[in-house]
Amino acid sequence: MSTDKPTVFVTRQIPAMGLEAIARVAEMRVHEKPMPPTRQELLQGVQGCAGILSLLSDRIDSEVFDAAGANLRVVSNFAVGYNNIDVTEAKRRDISVGNTPDVLTDATADIAVALILAAARRLREAADGVIHGQWKTWEPLGWIGMDLRGKTLGIVGMGRIGQATAERLVHGWQMKLLYTSRSPKPDVDRQLGGRHVALDELLSDSDVISVHVSLSPETRHLINAEALSKVKLNTVLVNTSRGEVIDQMALVTALKKQQLFAAGLDVCDPEPLPVNHPLLELPNCIVLPHIGSATVSARNAMAQRAARNLIAGIQGQPLPFAVHQSHLHTHPTNQT
Repeated sequence: MSTDKPTVFVTRQIPAMGLEAIARVAEMRVHEKPMPPTRQELLQGVQGCAGILSLLSDRIDSEVFDAAGANLRVVSNFAVGYNNIDVTEAKRRDISVGNTPDVLTDATADIAVALILAAARRLREAADGVIHGQWKTWEPLGWIGMDLRGKTLGIVGMGRIGQATAERLVHGWQMKLLYTSRSPKPDVDRQLGGRHVALDELLSDSDVISVHVSLSPETRHLINAEALSKVKLNTVLVNTSRGEVIDQMALVTALKKQQLFAAGLDVCDPEPLPVNHPLLELPNCIVLPHIGSATVSARNAMAQRAARNLIAGIQGQPLPFAVHQSHLHTHPTNQT
């Protein structure tokens, strides 16, 4: 019996438990550099592969599928989102696509709350003041921030992460809750006192706005200059979804004009932001390097799910976490 294993390309180092699981059933090519593979490195790495384990920084499209060749069965994304993958083209070629859902909820909600607190209490400005020698004494008027207790929270996109963020702030700070979603959420209304509203009402009535929508043509620049013109003064805006959901130059203008009190971003467009980007020069904006899922348990769970998707796909089995399931490879493979 042949002992040949299928070959897979892993576009970056991921937690060891994921790599170890893959290594048991496949020959791995791992891009081991700290930066994402260049386009040429990606196209070369996937040649002849049955599977690709990709990150959001990797554009997986028809050119990549062509480079991989006819053996490609599965693309497993090490992320909940998959806007980096041309799923339509994958469907046309009947290539399975998987992601890592339901493992980032608590970690990302914690970062959303951390950014809300940091922005509302001016933590970046205060910490910079210590570093740059501006802290001369205890100042009655120094670095005064915004209270959260009893204020109105607006959740744009009431999915799992949006709900987890709301739970923390409603229970912890007794905030009133407005939210947008495709339809009302009776459980949210009942348990958190939430109210389903249109985006315009949320923007105009919220003291804190936290963005949790997925990226799509409809949500790209959802928070633009027109939207920002509707918020009331002293509003805090936080984004932990996708950078493209906010028009960043419109955000720069709003922050400079003090239409907003402050902003906190864990996601940007592009990533990373250039060090001379105007957002990074604003004292009332705190930017993190996309660390929403950066906990041991969350990243390990992502690695496990990404590996399980990849292994299932190359073995011709249904993906446990499928965005698209190939119709050609859905029958269990006999294991000996």
